[in-house]
Amino acid sequence: MIHIGIIGLGAIGQRLIKQFKEHSEVKIVAVCDQMESLVNETASSLGGVQAYTDHQDLIANDGVDLVYVAVPPKFHHQIVMDVLHAKKHVLCEKPLANSLEEAKEMAQASKEAGVVHAMNFPLNYESAATKFAELINEGYIGKLRRVQLSMHFPEWPRRWQRNDWVAGREQGGFVLEVGVHFIQQTLKIFGDLNNIQTRLELPADAEKCETGIMATAELHDGTPMLIEGISQAAGKEHIGFTAYGSDGVLSLENWGVLKGGRNGQEVSEISTDGQPFHRLINELVKAIKGEDAEIYDFEVGAKAQEVLEQLRKI
Repeated sequence: MIHIGIIGLGAIGQRLIKQFKEHSEVKIVAVCDQMESLVNETASSLGGVQAYTDHQDLIANDGVDLVYVAVPPKFHHQIVMDVLHAKKHVLCEKPLANSLEEAKEMAQASKEAGVVHAMNFPLNYESAATKFAELINEGYIGKLRRVQLSMHFPEWPRRWQRNDWVAGREQGGFVLEVGVHFIQQTLKIFGDLNNIQTRLELPADAEKCETGIMATAELHDGTPMLIEGISQAAGKEHIGFTAYGSDGVLSLENWGVLKGGRNGQEVSEISTDGQPFHRLINELVKAIKGEDAEIYDFEVGAKAQEVLEQLRKI
């Protein structure tokens, strides 16, 4: 049994609690948040697990094997470094850090600690995204012509995640919160991005995050990528990650819908029935046991951070 400690009990942190609870080989034994009422309420709902308001106390708990860090990005570096110094396994939310310098330091420290270090990049385990990657590698679209990421938000932050930091320029915005998932997918499937040129639309309030982005980049062979997004605009939320090729098109829409078509055909939904099913927690368990596992580690997180920092140049 792998004993889990969770630091950060906001909307994001709460999401994995259900998955941890349902897994037969892991057990939540401690939770931590600066908001005492929230940490006590969560601890009680989990059957009276240990509750802390100081992350150092949770890390010092000898009964904790793996720490899940789900605090805002500004606090990732300090907490994760403390976990690594304690030689404990760590799962960190995205983005890895609040700057490229922090991300590189965390990636280096994770190698030296000799522990399992993983990022919560859930798209890698979703059937539509894995089928997308599989079809690209099988040549479904032929020779790649363009990659495009489009993000449209009627409002940002979205209603379920309204807080100061998600709306703030320092560590929030949809480029960081949403774009990071698809930047990671781009690096995984298509390789490194170069020659990044970006233009942000920023509100008059210097504390508020971007309301738009238009950016271009190139893959290693010069294939272009377009990244565009807008918030506070009429319409429905829509996220599209699309690859255009010589023979067809393939698109991952709104996280879980896969669509595609060959030239001369209509674009239609592609079934993902029968796609191998993976779960992050299953892979974490295997990694901690020393088995082969599909883990996206801090090196992956640092590479994504490098692209994010270039996209968010102000």
